[in-house]
Amino acid sequence: MSGSITDVEFVMRNLAENIVANETYFGELDAVVGDGDFGYSLARGFEIVIENWDSYDRSDPGVFVTKIAAAVSARIGGTSGPIWGTAMLRAGVQLKEHPRIEGTDVVRALRASIEGIKARGQADVGDKTLLDALVPATDTLEAELNAGHSGGVALAAMAVTARSAADATKPMQAMRGRAAYTGERSIGSVDAGAMAIAVLLEGLAEAWPTN
Repeated sequence: MSGSITDVEFVMRNLAENIVANETYFGELDAVVGDGDFGYSLARGFEIVIENWDSYDRSDPGVFVTKIAAAVSARIGGTSGPIWGTAMLRAGVQLKEHPRIEGTDVVRALRASIEGIKARGQADVGDKTLLDALVPATDTLEAELNAGHSGGVALAAMAVTARSAADATKPMQAMRGRAAYTGERSIGSVDAGAMAIAVLLEGLAEAWPTN
């Protein structure tokens, strides 16, 4: 698995468009135990990315991602902005000065995102957050690439893992974010952030070029 700035552009554009397209759905998920603004907040941030798409520095894949991260962080309110902005910023830093992106670079970038989310959100796997989908999905990606599978196959497997992991947040009690204030009422519904990771990875896997 290897790619260039064009592939990074493809990924970021796909994510941005799917976040905007799923604004209502993500909001509905969040409204069960949160304040329902998750979908709205993410969509407003990534609308700006789409509107200003041609203006971002493409001299380096990492610089490109960090510029998007800065735009999203500045636009999104609540807890989502710092979390998603930090995740992309940490990933972008790992991709700087790597004009050719290898599978190991992607895994390293995702691991850095995970550590950034943990630090910024004071959360970990099991707290009923997006980490509960992102961490196992990243583990799957690494295993698939180590097994010699193509990027498309690895991404598809990653999406399957994310969906299963997101569904598995349903019996958990939220320990972080606004949902944590609802206590046991958070049990019985999936975490909005974890499900968002699953939906976005499924969209990316479906759109990924086969050749």
